[in-house]
Amino acid sequence: MESVLGKTNKTVSRIGFGGATAGIPNYLSEFDPDNQSNRDEIIAAIGYAYENGITYFDTAPGYGDGKSEEIFGQALSAFNPATYFLATKAAPCSARDLRISLEKSLERLQRDYVDLLQIHGTVYQADQLDLILKSGGMLDEMENLRDEGLIRHLGFTGEAQNPPFYQLLHSNRFDVMQIAYNFIFQHPYDPSWQSGSLYDAERQKMGIVAMRTMTSGIFQKWIDQVHPDNQFDYSPALLQFTLSNPLIDVALIGMRSVEQVQQNIAICNDTDHRIDLDTLHNRKV
Repeated sequence: MESVLGKTNKTVSRIGFGGATAGIPNYLSEFDPDNQSNRDEIIAAIGYAYENGITYFDTAPGYGDGKSEEIFGQALSAFNPATYFLATKAAPCSARDLRISLEKSLERLQRDYVDLLQIHGTVYQADQLDLILKSGGMLDEMENLRDEGLIRHLGFTGEAQNPPFYQLLHSNRFDVMQIAYNFIFQHPYDPSWQSGSLYDAERQKMGIVAMRTMTSGIFQKWIDQVHPDNQFDYSPALLQFTLSNPLIDVALIGMRSVEQVQQNIAICNDTDHRIDLDTLHNRKV
């Protein structure tokens, strides 16, 4: 399954390989990025993902102080960069620090350029917004780096739909938006009223990437609290929910093994179990 990533005009896989689980120690489950066995398992998973149709890979220097980027760089070095889409990030910073951050990322990724550089944000504050949007600031430098060929496209990530987030969204200077969207966090998309940031991004023809696709374990923890004896695996249904959204171009999934990649590819290819979100939100009988 593939989609076109908005105005980048790049065709990418509908599920992407998320890099947080490749660099952050004990993120969601036990893991040590310095353990060679753990690293080898993820490198094998990335290689298997590429060879079986996953073409969107997302990482960041903030995932384990560059360790995720190192792992992705090693795993993807065997493949032609023109055949996959690689995204990384930089935290809100000055123009000078941005260039330094990107240069270090490119070294770890073993690349001359990245397809997408995203501002790595969670809850944007007013001072961060000024740092990004002011003349000679971070966004100006991102455009300079694009003109130099070090990056191909510009994006930002966000987890809170607050006013600074919407100022970035409405600046019309980004190609891709990556946000938290899943069965629990549905606020970016309200089909009943055609409202939310997904609709705003779609109007700008931006590429839209979902993170926390399967709730980062929150839904599962809730089930454990309200129904401790429930042994049902909700993961396929949670992924199908996100993939059922017609505005989502890529759903990111953190994976640490070939088996997990196999399972998620099978779910992605199982289009018979997509749901109609309009029908789900219909409150009339």
